[in-house]
Amino acid sequence: MTVDPAAPILLFDSGVGGLSVLGKVRKELPEAPVMYVSDNAGLPYGNKTEAQIAARVSGLLGRLTERYHPRLVCIACNTASTIALASVREVLEVPIVGTVPAIKPAAAMTKTGVIGLLGTEATIRQGYVDRLQTEFAANKRLLRHGAPELVAAAEAKLRGELVDPAVFDRAAAALRAMPDGERIDTVVLACTHFPLLEAELGKAFGPDVQFIDGSDGIARRIAFLTQGQTWSRAEGSDVALFTRDDAADSRLMPALGRYGLTRRLVF
Repeated sequence: MTVDPAAPILLFDSGVGGLSVLGKVRKELPEAPVMYVSDNAGLPYGNKTEAQIAARVSGLLGRLTERYHPRLVCIACNTASTIALASVREVLEVPIVGTVPAIKPAAAMTKTGVIGLLGTEATIRQGYVDRLQTEFAANKRLLRHGAPELVAAAEAKLRGELVDPAVFDRAAAALRAMPDGERIDTVVLACTHFPLLEAELGKAFGPDVQFIDGSDGIARRIAFLTQGQTWSRAEGSDVALFTRDDAADSRLMPALGRYGLTRRLVF
């Protein structure tokens, strides 16, 4: 099937966390036109039920693909992926790339055998995470902590607001307080918002802790699924689309511009 060269890659997240994925996609596919969708009307996802998230994500992506005809959809959100990926794949006829916690590479990286996992409350309770642990880290200790404060911190940081360092200290302290928590040497950032805060989290955890997220693998997967396709990325063709017109989100435009997103629309 011939793909329209101007057809975008659609990256979807509850907020701006998916920009950490977009940064890696840009390195793999610099000529790719991109539509970045922030479901700011539904943010945060972490405190919603599985049924609410599945219905919302499936419905939104159905309407978005019908209107904008992307060549591929990336759910650049761990919470949405772990809950809604299967249902979205049943609804849409375009390739779908999801986001999963990087437990497999973390298990290969750790020297102490103790891994921390930071995610939303919805992500850390998923059976999907249990299965990843069983398959790839059965002989490791995986300590999970839901850190919704970090989602808000990432959003605030990209709006240019100051964030209280205590937010990062609390996340680190929560993992450290768990049995064997003092032996953590690797932390999985299981929310796409969190790599945007890696410098701050690094200060909170200290120099002996390394971080891992799934963005490199996602970018490689998107490149693989679109290999051989042609691209037409005109100046100004990349767009950031929001599901709610919020004045606060207009302050994101300088940060969005750093990722090549120069236009802002409301869906």
